[in-house]
Amino acid sequence: MVVASVGSCADTGGDGGDLIGEGTFIASGDWVGAAGVGVEEVEYVAAEQGVDDSQFVHEPAVRVGIVDRRDAVGARRGRGDLLVGHGGDQSSLVVAVTFCATLEITVSSACGQLNALDATWTRLATTYREVRGASLMRTFRTVLEQRIWERRQTLEEFVDYAENFAREHNEPGSLGVRHLQRLAAGRGPGGRPLGALRPATARLLERIFGVSVDELLASPPRSVVADVEDMASAPGVTSRPTSGHVARSRRVRATGDEALGERGADANEMRAMSFEWLDERAGWIPDTTRRKVASRVRKLARGDVFDRNIRRAHVTRSQLAHALLQYYNIDGEPGFGLYCAHVSGQQEIRTTILSRTEWLNLGCSLTPDVDRVGLADVEPANVVLDAFEARHAVNRLAEAVVLDVRLTGKPLYRLLDIDIGAGGISGHVGTAPFVEYALTMDLLEDELADALIENRDTRTGDLPLRGRYLPDVASVLDFPGRLCAGGVLGLCAIARPADAYRGPADYALLVQERSSQVVNAAGRLAVIPKGFHEPLNDVRADTLIGASLRREMEEELFGRVEVDSTADVHRAAAPMHPTRLSEPMRWLMDEPDRLRMECTGFGLNLISGNYEFASLIVIEDEGFWSRFGGDIEANWESAGLRLYSSLDSHLIAKLVADESWSNEGLFAFLQGLRRLQETGGRRVDLPAIELD
Repeated sequence: MVVASVGSCADTGGDGGDLIGEGTFIASGDWVGAAGVGVEEVEYVAAEQGVDDSQFVHEPAVRVGIVDRRDAVGARRGRGDLLVGHGGDQSSLVVAVTFCATLEITVSSACGQLNALDATWTRLATTYREVRGASLMRTFRTVLEQRIWERRQTLEEFVDYAENFAREHNEPGSLGVRHLQRLAAGRGPGGRPLGALRPATARLLERIFGVSVDELLASPPRSVVADVEDMASAPGVTSRPTSGHVARSRRVRATGDEALGERGADANEMRAMSFEWLDERAGWIPDTTRRKVASRVRKLARGDVFDRNIRRAHVTRSQLAHALLQYYNIDGEPGFGLYCAHVSGQQEIRTTILSRTEWLNLGCSLTPDVDRVGLADVEPANVVLDAFEARHAVNRLAEAVVLDVRLTGKPLYRLLDIDIGAGGISGHVGTAPFVEYALTMDLLEDELADALIENRDTRTGDLPLRGRYLPDVASVLDFPGRLCAGGVLGLCAIARPADAYRGPADYALLVQERSSQVVNAAGRLAVIPKGFHEPLNDVRADTLIGASLRREMEEELFGRVEVDSTADVHRAAAPMHPTRLSEPMRWLMDEPDRLRMECTGFGLNLISGNYEFASLIVIEDEGFWSRFGGDIEANWESAGLRLYSSLDSHLIAKLVADESWSNEGLFAFLQGLRRLQETGGRRVDLPAIELD
């Protein structure tokens, strides 16, 4: 089987197709692929049979699918794949859904009949989806049942696996086959609703699958493959060339949430923007990325993707730091070193944060006279991806679809220069599309984690993406010469009054477990709030570090959905205007002494080259906890929220030693503790932290 292309209908003699050899059919892209069916499926089958991408010749306006009819009838049995081919002469085209239906349609010999062909392909697409959906797509009652099936395990095998997992990870939970049958079905004995799950069992399942037990026992969302496929045929999307030239693919506008899956139109809108960006940067014709991602998603076993994501999260902070210490020649840059601390005079904590002394002992208040990061009027670079880089970008998009990772088409800030000291923070930033970061620099984290999981070498030359994007320390420090995105994150300390049960007055310290839907540090510990340094809708004013921290507090702690940068549309002109603030934030802003924000450190994360502004957020007024303590709730970016007392030195020392920390999160946590030790008075009893 071959897939190729020709120039136009006219190039084939005006009949839309030529027989060029036994078992082959060549056709104009003006009708092959109409309604999102045809070429995509042919390419999928070709890829499954080992045809390399280089054999696909992409020309404007035209694409060709060639499949032997014998393949259409006999190949890929039982899989329900759509195959396109000819029926032995030039007058017919055979489309077979293996073991389900064989449909034969007449192909007009004139290009002028495109409208009729479009209608035929539309009917064919509907029939294909109906047949495939009714006969081949397995229906699952719960996400738990789906996840076990995707792991290729029977219920009995999973019970054995869970027992071994619990023993190896010191989990007290257990499962029996009958109990698991009820959980997988989502119903109790006699069809009654499930009762409350024992906490130990819930924790065991959550640790195995990396999602909450509520999600596991819910009905599964619609197929992610179908979501991507629908993006070609939904109203507002052009999926085939028109009038001899390529029509620009437009963004998806769905008819309803039910047609687009769990998160509705917003998710597909963002995916479409990401696909369009990659088409342009890789030099592909429009809609190529969507088809490649759809093909890749079909090949991915959903359970394997989730398992790999969990394994990546279990790569320890120390492993990452050790690997990057070997990769980079840190000693070659005088004055710089990896952030390293000793806790309670014993534990050595080493991170992947590259910093220097004058960037660490800051404690500068984030007030307008000190917080002076500004916007530079610099045009963003026109990034071009080669075939190797584009292939990894497609893989990232496919995994993002399966994992339901939230991508945004909005811009983020990129660092151009920085000047930091106790007297203040100044520098300049430009902007870059978030998707550019997600499909380039952010790939370095997974590349490194996968190499460590597979026990591969991680020295210079062994990590090809890192060798292209961040090969040495000089490139890390070359801010204008690369995409240097970054984030703001802060340790939040909330004053609490003395309590008869809890004890003396203290600070409540907040720590989050990152969810699987975030772009980086998924499944790891971090301080909260934690977010990208990015504008919402006022690109110049939002450059201030303090502005980002206040917005992240609103989003991640006080539930303001409209300031979430992953939201589809931001309609408010000034979302942080005092009249729109949440009640807790409005109360904090009413008096200047109620909220104190300080930058405690700055560093560069060698994992992906990000700049990190570590901060301390202190709410000094005890009245806040009494009035609003119950309103604090993490958003979708967190899988869980932990609370520690600033008087509990022992637990905090154990927390610092936890290997599941993200490196930037631990950097901000330690710097915040150091500063709180200096300013907290009797409210704190923290372990001693000394920097190397």
